[in-house]
Amino acid sequence: MAQKGVQLERETFSCSICLDLLKDPVTIPCVHSYCLNCIKTHWDEEDQKKLYSCPQCPFTLRPVLVKNTMLAVLVEELKKTGLQIAPADHCYAGPEDVACDFCTGRKLKAVKSCLMCLASYCEKHLRPHYDVAPLKKHKLVEPSKNLQDNICSRHDEVMKMFCSTDQQSICYLCSVDEHKGHDTVSAAAERTERQRELEGSRQKIQQRIQDREKDVKVLQQEVEALNRSAEKTVEDSEKIFTELIRLIEKRSSEVKQQIRSQQETEVSRVKELQEKLEQEITELKRKDAELEQLSHTEDHNHFLHNYPSLSQLSESTDTSSINIRPLRYFEDVTAAVSELRDQLQDILRQTWTNISSLVTEVDVLLPQPEPETRAGFLKYSCEITLDPNTANENLLLSEGNRKVKVMSQKRLGHFLHPGMFPYLFQVQSRESLPGRCYWEVEWRGTGVNVAVTYNSISKFRDFDEYIFGRNDKSWALKCTPTSFTFCFDNIETPVSGPQSCRIGVYLDHRAGILSFYSVSETMTLLHRVQTSFTQPLYAELRFFDCGSTAELCKLPSSH
Repeated sequence: MAQKGVQLERETFSCSICLDLLKDPVTIPCVHSYCLNCIKTHWDEEDQKKLYSCPQCPFTLRPVLVKNTMLAVLVEELKKTGLQIAPADHCYAGPEDVACDFCTGRKLKAVKSCLMCLASYCEKHLRPHYDVAPLKKHKLVEPSKNLQDNICSRHDEVMKMFCSTDQQSICYLCSVDEHKGHDTVSAAAERTERQRELEGSRQKIQQRIQDREKDVKVLQQEVEALNRSAEKTVEDSEKIFTELIRLIEKRSSEVKQQIRSQQETEVSRVKELQEKLEQEITELKRKDAELEQLSHTEDHNHFLHNYPSLSQLSESTDTSSINIRPLRYFEDVTAAVSELRDQLQDILRQTWTNISSLVTEVDVLLPQPEPETRAGFLKYSCEITLDPNTANENLLLSEGNRKVKVMSQKRLGHFLHPGMFPYLFQVQSRESLPGRCYWEVEWRGTGVNVAVTYNSISKFRDFDEYIFGRNDKSWALKCTPTSFTFCFDNIETPVSGPQSCRIGVYLDHRAGILSFYSVSETMTLLHRVQTSFTQPLYAELRFFDCGSTAELCKLPSSH
């Protein structure tokens, strides 16, 4: 009650022009009181109109001002009590605040905006909206600087409708004018619909946040597993290498260096992606907060104006969740080193490349998508040579063991090597294929099988079983001048595509992808294999008849 009394005194003894305690108070004929300087300044501005007024009362002649002695005494007494009429500084509107449209002089902060009046009010000037019956029906919202956005620039009317056809806010006159015949609804109805969409957007954001948080945890676990595997592999490989001769000791140092390097590279890549995911989570939370704030605004048009830009979700750095396959990481290196120890120098030449490729194949992150252009494939081009020790005795190798021709007679001076294909015109690559690679084969003659195979395929088993494509250890594309056929596990599948004497092969060992392409002016996918490769792979060629040739092409690298 005491506070109400103080408030009444402030209103009674304050000047409605400067909003401060009355200074030299004067009373004008309408019995309103003002500071002497305030009312004089107000009337000085109206001299040219010859029509003088207070905020409510007009005059035809400028009144003579007489000091209100009694009021002046009361004001002085109030000053002695220490009563401060002027609001505190924080009550006045700053540059970032919405100011009261009815305050004169220094404006107070608005506490509400009226969507009907299209004006903002401080507490004092807002009071009629609570006291006057017609004003009570007006729509009051939080203070807004965007009230003029609710006015139709064409008809100067409040925009209470929304044109779904043109996706814009309109007034009633617009609906019967340039928007006649369009699909229109009330702004409130459109807001309701968009509000539902907003909730859907928030649910998607929240779900993505949860997915990314799970991905971060998965990556943390992968870093730990990767480190454990690397440490164990280093320890095991060192034990094996200590048993080898001095030549093997040199290789041991190189393997250790590769493992450490790949370990550091993969851990760095995982942590980099982890940081990106955490940044994305932060950004998604910020976006969610903005949408939440927008969902609470009561200004429909402000909502409709800002929703489209805020509702758009940027593409994710990685649109799919991290899905790490169970891997053995560096364990294959240990197995390869053991094989190297057992087979000594003759096997070292082939197996060393295998060790290096297995180290680099450790890839915790998701496989890269298959390229879409030849330039993209060339980024993974690899140089492959054929192994003379595996070549059938009727095959003649040349061009640095990249080109092979089927001869009608056996090679001179040949000898039976344990790795040679004795019965069919087949040959295997010297090197195992790196984890992600691309190569091309150009062929001539009656036909050729372009294949990849595990090295474990036996060279001296039953005739049919070691033919490429006749077992579950090799995948072959049979090429003839008139057709293509894919062969695997003794099943032949006809393949359609443009005939070409050049075949492109793309391998992603970790992703389990093997693709064959017809290469001419363009690249056409002939067949794609999706499987799980469990061993290192080698490139293979098989010919049907004498006179046929094939060459592993030298490709321009796009690295």
